[in-house]
Amino acid sequence: MEELKLENIYKEMGISDKVYAFGAATEEQLAERFKKIDETAEYNQLKVLKAMQENKVSEACLLGTTGYGYNDIGRDTLEKVYASIFHTEDALVRPQITCGTHALALALMSNLRPGDELLSPVGKPYDTLEEVIGIRESKGSLKEYGISYKQVDLLPDGSFDYENIKKALNDKTKLVTIQRSKGYQTRPTLSVARIGELIHFIKEIKPDVICMVDNCYGEFVERIEPTDVGADMVVGSLIKNPGGGLAPIGGYIAGKKECVENAAYRLTSPGLGKEVGASLGVLSSFYQGLFLAPTVTAAALKGAIFAANLYEKLGFKVVPNGTESRHDIIQAVEFQNEKAVIEFCKGIQAAAPVDSFVVPEPWAMPGYDSDVIMAAGAFVSGSSIELSADGPIKPPYAVYFQGGLTWQHAKFGILKTVQFLDESGILSDNL
Repeated sequence: MEELKLENIYKEMGISDKVYAFGAATEEQLAERFKKIDETAEYNQLKVLKAMQENKVSEACLLGTTGYGYNDIGRDTLEKVYASIFHTEDALVRPQITCGTHALALALMSNLRPGDELLSPVGKPYDTLEEVIGIRESKGSLKEYGISYKQVDLLPDGSFDYENIKKALNDKTKLVTIQRSKGYQTRPTLSVARIGELIHFIKEIKPDVICMVDNCYGEFVERIEPTDVGADMVVGSLIKNPGGGLAPIGGYIAGKKECVENAAYRLTSPGLGKEVGASLGVLSSFYQGLFLAPTVTAAALKGAIFAANLYEKLGFKVVPNGTESRHDIIQAVEFQNEKAVIEFCKGIQAAAPVDSFVVPEPWAMPGYDSDVIMAAGAFVSGSSIELSADGPIKPPYAVYFQGGLTWQHAKFGILKTVQFLDESGILSDNL
């Protein structure tokens, strides 16, 4: 039947014939690459399933506790599952960890002491960590507690500055933080293999230093994780990849037993640690979200690659580019134009299942040094494994796109952004 053709429903949803045709031609060229992503998802799906089976996840694990949360079998088993997936000694997976920034702050504050020094050998960390560290003054920062900070920027070609990293390491260096994803920068995302090379270099110089990886947006993109190549801790958010779109809150820290114990005592209280912390009815979502995470991450990854190829053809700089290997789900597009960032985000919002009628606007968000625009009509507020986009309103006026619980939704969202930019006259005759 004519009215049931795929292009017809896209037209009903506001996608013009030329935008649809542009997207269809690009998608066809990506078939072989998408097949490889599906193979990685299959590997990771079986890895997650194996961890759940080996740790004897039962129906009782899904029920949860209230109050103190003593003897919460579901919480404790879930942490064993995470430790199995990441091949670590222990893990802390809690709804009391409110977000990725909180998880990172917890890992840092619990494993650093006054007089210690923190080193970032990969340049400036994500904006919200600036106040955690004390790069920007803030109450309760590491700086306030007498913990110093050093930073070694990446070289212009994106490679590690090994010479200056070696110089920066000293007797006070207690912890090295390595951010896998790009944050609000247009540097390359780090592959697990490159992270392993960096950790090996650092450990050769200072074997006792703790190497922590900010794993946000990177989980399940590859078949191995940073803890498989020497990281002492990996840290992330459950409203990103590992929550699979179902986790309503939460974060995780997986790694060496001592590092995780330190974090647990900081999260709750000295003397209590992991023994307390009720799961409050979220365990079913945590387990099922983790189970779905490999395929959800694959869908988001396809959306990122689709976006890169479309916008590269439209003449914009994209990071990573259309053919580069992928190590997280984030796609950056540099517009050099404030209006284009805003129109892109309007397109993502208009494609959402929730609040599609809302128009996003830049505003002064807590933790950032400029106005930021965010588009996310999500089932879980702020969930960036769901279709979302954001960017600081400052040069080079780049937008950061991520997420999509299904490939089909990610595809529609990207086509919607192209439609908005075209209708605003920004694309000129490029389309």
